[in-house]
Amino acid sequence: MSERGDNVAAAEPQNVTSYSVAEDGVALIRLERPQARNAINTQMLSELLEHLAVARGDDAVRVLVFSSSDHMGFSAGADVREELDHDGHVQRMQMFSDLYDAIVAFPKPTVATCHGDVVGGGAEISIACDMRVGGANLRMRFPGAALGMPVGPARLVSLCGLATAKYLLLSSRTVGPDEALRLGLINRVAPAAATEESALALAASVAAHPPESVARLKRMLHEWDDIEGRSAAEGIGQVEHVRSLGFP
Repeated sequence: MSERGDNVAAAEPQNVTSYSVAEDGVALIRLERPQARNAINTQMLSELLEHLAVARGDDAVRVLVFSSSDHMGFSAGADVREELDHDGHVQRMQMFSDLYDAIVAFPKPTVATCHGDVVGGGAEISIACDMRVGGANLRMRFPGAALGMPVGPARLVSLCGLATAKYLLLSSRTVGPDEALRLGLINRVAPAAATEESALALAASVAAHPPESVARLKRMLHEWDDIEGRSAAEGIGQVEHVRSLGFP
């Protein structure tokens, strides 16, 4: 899930995400916690799940984009500084699992803006999406092996194949934009400060197509690949793994 969290200001903003829908039908979810490198805490997970539910039920939404307010980093992953007891850790892992599954199963196309640090839970959000635009400053990492967390195989294998998934997950290496493009982790590269703009342009081009046809194509692809089933099975394993750990 995550590599680390950073110092957080004493007072969190009331909301740590934002949600908006443009006239072209492109919805935008932004992570808004730059003082913590957009580390994902329980509050952020709750807000993200709520935004996804709203977008799923809104017929005006044709494409959903994930981004952040800071082009220096999409997300550093789970907030390791969040104080949680054992039940809190289990609950948060369940929310992460629910989030990944909700993104994978979202019936409309999704695009991730991968600028700066895209680590752990942030990387998992990005690969749960259908398409990804990488910033020229991209640093993507799947640290599950290093952290002892069995996360990533279900979605990475669908995205870039078994051999590449093994390479990324077992090494926990950091991948830059050129390598990410070569491995199929991202679809295009944009200047760091223009990554969100490029992602929104890609989303708008998809939103211009007949939504019924786009949704049907996505549904067919998912049924043939069974990514939703594999993602759900992986999530169950993650929650049970955290439940078995000796957190305080």
